[in-house]
Amino acid sequence: MLTRPAGLDPVRLFSRFDLAARPSAIAAVSGGSDSTALLLLLDDYLRRFAPGTRLLAVTVDHALRPASAGEAAAVSALCAKLNIEHSIRTWTGDKPQTGLPEAAREARHELLAQAARDAGTDLVFTGHTIDDQAETVLMRQARKSGRGLAGIAPTTLFDGGTWIVRPLLAERRTDLREYLRRRDTGWIDDPTNLDDRFERPRIRKTLRAGEGHAAALATSRHATNQRIALGEAATRFIRDHATRPSPGLLRLDRDAFARTEPDVAVYALRILLAAAGGASHLPDEERTTALHGELLASGPVRAVLSRTLIDARTGSIFLLREARDLPRPAAAEPGALWDGRYRVPAGYSRSIRSIGERDAAASSADPPIPGSLVRAALSREPDGNLVPIVAPWNRYLPSFDLAPARAVAALLGAAEIPLPPFPEHIAAKP
Repeated sequence: MLTRPAGLDPVRLFSRFDLAARPSAIAAVSGGSDSTALLLLLDDYLRRFAPGTRLLAVTVDHALRPASAGEAAAVSALCAKLNIEHSIRTWTGDKPQTGLPEAAREARHELLAQAARDAGTDLVFTGHTIDDQAETVLMRQARKSGRGLAGIAPTTLFDGGTWIVRPLLAERRTDLREYLRRRDTGWIDDPTNLDDRFERPRIRKTLRAGEGHAAALATSRHATNQRIALGEAATRFIRDHATRPSPGLLRLDRDAFARTEPDVAVYALRILLAAAGGASHLPDEERTTALHGELLASGPVRAVLSRTLIDARTGSIFLLREARDLPRPAAAEPGALWDGRYRVPAGYSRSIRSIGERDAAASSADPPIPGSLVRAALSREPDGNLVPIVAPWNRYLPSFDLAPARAVAALLGAAEIPLPPFPEHIAAKP
């Protein structure tokens, strides 16, 4: 039997995932200690408890350093020794001069998701640890990121179809390295992790196990609980008091909005503003709070925030895409986004434009929905049969935010968000 540091048990780490029902699973392996330990632990678990599930290790070569190809080949050699399938996916094309870590992360996840699709699975395991969590929280504290203080989510839905799961998020890197030493398995130390040009290595150098580490993790736990609770409250508000009376137009009950706890009302409003405007991020909390104050008054309000026109009248708050900066007519590319609000479906071949004021002029609605707003909202919709998406969570949907995202999907008529890859959710399917 393999020896492992106390608590580093594959059954505890992986039994909560619905692996047996999947033909394959992806392990993202860079060759560092965390991902190498993930690979060995996951392989151990699958061989014992889900032998029908194929394990595929995938290394993303970002092609940013001359040594990266050799490091990917070293992972290939390790996998051959362990009789584990392995593939290398390379980030090709020009690299940005600024924002490189964010661009590399986006490219890495896209390549891993493509590998998962090729393997017929929706499950990608990564080796993020509790040390990564502490570093992330400290980085976001420096930016005064409120919701972001929850840190790294244990599970994230990427691009609507791939679950990125992090089973080692409660494990220490020192324990993983001790496990590898007992397995007589080495790892690669990426020099980028020591490069002070990047924020994370600078934070890593200042972080020491002890008070700073513990404080960051305590902050993460508190912020996570707050974010989930606030999301659930916002979900109830959206389900009970938000409607979509016509294409492109959302309505909130203004009286219910005024009765709702301010933090819940502001959060729900931020979510709906992003959804109506197709924004990739929630609007600024301070500006939304100021708008909330205006909406509590009884008079009419007309404002624009996060590409969304807010038109508040007696009894109603209407949200619709503002008229500025709509996409120009263009050829459709299947899978592409239109205005951050719709996805072009497979097989779609028409060019796409907004409907426009002239073609929307004949539209009307029954009171109390103003016909002028119905026509304005419709004029900013696409003229083809595109698929609604849930901005701002279309690309990354952390498990913290599943409840409000599902509520918005139902409101917009978007595709139902997949259930997380846990047995209790699978069993609950109708």
